[in-house]
Formats: sequence, structure tokens, C-alpha cells
Amino acid sequence: MKKPAGLVLLICALVAAQLHAQAAAAPSPAVAAAATDKSAKDKSKSAGTNVLQPNDKTVSNEPTTTEIYADEAFFDSNKNMGIFSGRVKVTDPRFNLQSEKLTVYISKGEKQGLEKAIAEGNVAVVRDRPDPNGGPPSRSVGRSDKATYFAASGDVELQGTPRVQEGINTHVATSPDTVMIINQKGELNTHGPSRTEIRQPPPGQASPSATPSPTP
Repeated sequence: MKKPAGLVLLICALVAAQLHAQAAAAPSPAVAAAATDKSAKDKSKSAGTNVLQPNDKTVSNEPTTTEIYADEAFFDSNKNMGIFSGRVKVTDPRFNLQSEKLTVYISKGEKQGLEKAIAEGNVAVVRDRPDPNGGPPSRSVGRSDKATYFAASGDVELQGTPRVQEGINTHVATSPDTVMIINQKGELNTHGPSRTEIRQPPPGQASPSATPSPTP
């Protein structure tokens, strides 16, 4: 896999396009991209930019870096967007994501930043939530045909027969029209028919640590 130009270059290109209307300086196609989330500099707003349950250790005054890896990338400075396709993988201190396609929308104006991201095709989102008692973190894995992340609220909307697994428990949509929304606090709201599987070990046996694998 080739090393990409950064998504930071996309943001620079978008700014250049606004200052020089006819001078489109789109970056060359890339395999991966890195984006700096400027809103992380303000602790009072950082919670609203978390894709899933944030890890308190990631909340700091330092910028948050998101890396996007893909086989192909296309940048449109006129529409303030980037499209990544082919074995897309996103790594972020707050979550990991895999999909077949990812469309990223950058907000306009002076404060450039991620506005919305839409993942499509065999989507898997992984989030680790720290244990307040100091134990091992709990891992949640959400799977769906489509996932939309809204930066303003921090919500992730799962569509297309979504399912969420946390530990050995699973919450599954029983209709393709069911929509699951995971907010920035890690709370799950389901709109539509679903089934919840709560598993318990046999009497006298310890609960198995059926933690999903680190990568979706």
C-alpha cells in the first residue's frame, strides 16, 4: 500500500481554492490521509467531536490526528469533500473504522474542520471505553451497510441491518430499515424492530471475556 498525501493537504487546497477562485490546486491521488481536528483545542467543545465514547485520556489541548488509508482517493476543492475507496481504514484515538468507501465533508469558512463523514459497504466501527474502576476497557463493535458521523453532535448513525456487540452481548436489527444511533456518551438509541441477546455463563463458571478483535 502506497503512502498517501495528508488530508491536511486537502484542507490547504480548499482554502487555496477560496482565495484563488480559478486556481484549483487539488492534491495528487493518495492511499491515506491525516486530518487535524482543530476543535480538540477547546476542551469545552471536544466532546462534540467524538465519534463514539471518548477516552478521557485523549481529551487534551493537543490536536487530534485522524489517519485515513485507502487504495484510491479523490479530492474536490469546489465541494469541500474527499472520497476514499478500496479497503478504507480509519485510525483515530477515539475509534477505528473500516469500510469499502468513505466520503468526508469539510466545513467552509475560516475554521476548517471535519463536518460529516459517510462510510459505506461492510462498515465496522470499533470503540474502546475505559473502565472507571481501572479495569480493562470494554470494547463495542458496530456493523452496518452504512454509517454517518456528524461532527457537531458526535453521533454515529448506523443504517442497513445494523448490529452492535459489546462484550458477549449483542443488539441486532430485525429489519433493514432499523436505524441505530450511538451518541458521544456511548448511549445507543434504536428506531425500528430489533433483538437483544444477553448471554450469561452457566452457574459456577466465570463470565468469558468475549472481547471482539481489535480490528473490525
